[in-house]
Formats: sequence, structure tokens, C-alpha cells
Amino acid sequence: MTYVVTEACINCKHTDCVEVCPVDAFHEGANFLVIHPDECIDCGVCVPECPVEAIYADADVPAGLQQYVELNAELAKDWLPITRKVDPLPEAKHWADVRDKLQQLKRA
Repeated sequence: MTYVVTEACINCKHTDCVEVCPVDAFHEGANFLVIHPDECIDCGVCVPECPVEAIYADADVPAGLQQYVELNAELAKDWLPITRKVDPLPEAKHWADVRDKLQQLKRA
């Protein structure tokens, strides 16, 4: 089992989760975070830290968000690790409650 960042993180990118990760498994894109499945030790300490409830155990990812399991693995290979907390994106409050944001994801 590993943990997965899902849609709620897109355009928010809170990094409270990054700060508590004991193995630095988070990787950063322009407007999204992912967890590298080969680096995650399945501790779950990141879950309660996410203010938008974007992180799930891979077995518990809600229906309709399953594509994020593969997306985390794919993007983590190309994105650099993030190991320190930074400010969320400027429009994070607006985007926190928006759904169906996959088209907003910036892959580069």
C-alpha cells in the first residue's frame, strides 16, 4: 500500500504534508503534489496534515479518482522532490472546493 494525492490538491498545493513526511516521498509540480509510490513507507502521517483532504491510501481512493494512483506514480518519476513547507498557491482558497479539476493539472 502507498498513499496518493488526488484532485483536491490541484491549484492549491498546500505543503503541510511535505513537512511531516519522514522519507521525503513528495514530489512537486507547478500546481500539484504527488507521492512517489516507491519512496512512500505507508505511514499515513501526511493524511491528517492535508487541509483539503486530498491524500488517501491507494486502496481507499474514492471512486472517480482512481486515475490518480497511476498519475502519482507517473509524475513522481519526472518531478523533483520537495522536502520543505512552502506557501500554498495564491488562489488556493478559491480552488479548495472546486471539483473536476484534472484539466487544470500542469504536467510540466
